[in-house]
Amino acid sequence: MPSHALACGGVFVYLAQMTTIGPTLITARLILRPPQHEDFDGFAAMAQEEETMRFIGGLAPRDAAWRGMASLAGSWAMLGYGMFSVIRRDTNEWIGRLGPWRPGGKEGNWPGDEVGWGVRASAMGQGFAQEGAIAATDWAFDNLGWDHVIHCIDKRNLPSIKLAERLGSQLETEDVQLAPPFEMHKVDLYGQSKAAWRARR
Repeated sequence: MPSHALACGGVFVYLAQMTTIGPTLITARLILRPPQHEDFDGFAAMAQEEETMRFIGGLAPRDAAWRGMASLAGSWAMLGYGMFSVIRRDTNEWIGRLGPWRPGGKEGNWPGDEVGWGVRASAMGQGFAQEGAIAATDWAFDNLGWDHVIHCIDKRNLPSIKLAERLGSQLETEDVQLAPPFEMHKVDLYGQSKAAWRARR
């Protein structure tokens, strides 16, 4: 019997080699790839950082953080895109998650095709979110058929507003109520067209 085959009730089941669920992007300082189990300790630690989580869902215990990370991986499996884990190339440290995000896909109630970001407190203020968001936006426009991108930002989240503006996005709509389970939150939408993005690249 071949090593890649199993006998199951008298029937041979051939196992396909496991593949990754999405691409790996390399930037000057970062590796962006779909979430993996080995990322969970970093993800759970970030979920306990009040400064980090204030505008992206609030603090979460470890079990809730697991469900959150699983939803990111599930988006890759079901939609072919989702947020990337962000890994520092120099230290191999997991420092956040960012990338294309639209829960439920086109059939869902998310306000548009988003590239979002969130990095750990220790990684803030060093340009990592911007570096990763540029790569993720390039990838989304190149591969997902998007013609517009948004960023959902709480109006009190000044660092993210400044980042969106550095990316070239502008305020488009204010006080948008998010889809469940975030319906208690209102955000402003910053965005830009694919054409505008390409013109600046």
